[in-house]
Amino acid sequence: MSIEDIQNEIIDEFSMFEDWEERYQYMIDLGKDLPLINDQYKTDSNIIKGCQSKVWVHAEMNDDKIEFTADSDAIITKGIIAILIRAFSNQHPQDIIDANTDFIDKIGLKEHLSPTRANGLVSMVKQLKMYAIAYQTQLK
Repeated sequence: MSIEDIQNEIIDEFSMFEDWEERYQYMIDLGKDLPLINDQYKTDSNIIKGCQSKVWVHAEMNDDKIEFTADSDAIITKGIIAILIRAFSNQHPQDIIDANTDFIDKIGLKEHLSPTRANGLVSMVKQLKMYAIAYQTQLK
């Protein structure tokens, strides 16, 4: 599936819920299914700077596609990174770099987060794209 297809799937899923309480619960559930980072990668160098909570992200390249794993010490934040990883994991680096992130606004996520969590969300997206840039330069 393309990144855009996955993002549209996420938009459809979030539109099924009546209110944000249900959406938060769904995010928490998504966080429980997150491909967890191996403990050896829970290091300071893998912490996303700018997040209120601790969020660790690790990336590996397999068959010219990036696989992300992550974890967080906060359940909502874990759900947020799970959504992003679902959209961007197992994709080619250039596709991640070029990907639009409007789906975040379309599901209403940013407007329903505290300012510090919203900043953390931006930092998470930036970090995933930075991994993609780093891996893309290795492919050239």
